[in-house]
Amino acid sequence: MLFIDPKDKLPKVTQIVQGIVRDIEKGLLKKNDRLLSITDFSKKHKIARDTVERAYKKLKEEGYIISVPGKGNYIDEVERSNIKILMILNKLSSYKKDVYESFIKTLGRKAKVDLQVHHYDPKMLKEILDGARGKYHYYVIMPHFFQHVDKKELSDILRSVPAHELVLLDKNVSLDFDGYIAVYQDFRKDIYDALRSASDLVDKYSSITILFPEHRNHPAEITDGIRQFCQEYNKHFSIVSDVGEIELVKRHIYITLTDSDLASLIKSVRAESLSIGEDIGIISFNETALKELLDITVITTDFAAMGKTTARLILNKEFAQVHNPFKIIKRQSL
Repeated sequence: MLFIDPKDKLPKVTQIVQGIVRDIEKGLLKKNDRLLSITDFSKKHKIARDTVERAYKKLKEEGYIISVPGKGNYIDEVERSNIKILMILNKLSSYKKDVYESFIKTLGRKAKVDLQVHHYDPKMLKEILDGARGKYHYYVIMPHFFQHVDKKELSDILRSVPAHELVLLDKNVSLDFDGYIAVYQDFRKDIYDALRSASDLVDKYSSITILFPEHRNHPAEITDGIRQFCQEYNKHFSIVSDVGEIELVKRHIYITLTDSDLASLIKSVRAESLSIGEDIGIISFNETALKELLDITVITTDFAAMGKTTARLILNKEFAQVHNPFKIIKRQSL
């Protein structure tokens, strides 16, 4: 699992030592596991034998490995420290808090987690990763970015993290390698399936409008899923970027992505003396206690499950991509 980055400014000896120590701490290397011979390591990673020899010598001095004459180098009995994890979110919100808290709770005392935010900016993510390189066993990244971000730039940044240290959270990204962890929503398919499962209620409406604020950087796949549903079920579909642009029309469903837009929409409906769930329908993204009290239909993923599943995959060293549970909660607003 060891990864030597030719672009890394750290000396190769240090990279080898840190990489092997990280694999020991993560449980990927255990007592009595045999390391590659100096010659084989040199050939595999295209590193000078002298460099590998100096790294192995340092590991022996620090008590991580022992040499058995005529047989090779083996992992010695080493007390594992806690797993070190850097979680990098796109922003702070109540939903991210649910993910973080369930993640921390499931890890318990087996890991130490630091938290940073990249604010949808891939350049900021790169700066964070550059400064944290080699300091953590796992890098948990929520890859939501500005809508017009250069996909190659983003891919290059994510690929700079060794596959077995990379964890993608909430959104999966197409990468040209395997061996990483991902716990994600499939935004296009999830919302399409949710609407389809509620087609009996949606059937009484002729149109669907989503309030999609451009500056909030929501996944564009959300609108793709709604558009696909409308095409198949013969509904008119439209997108507005500001709640002030909405003209309330009967037999129309309005979908909101933020709590503030939901509140503004409800105020407008009441001002027009329209009935929610009869004259118009409302669907909101992401469950909250307030939406339950207001009887608002919600399309949501299970954020607590997302954090819990991610932690379990890390603890069990399962390098898999897992679709997080998603559902629609039908209430009187539809």
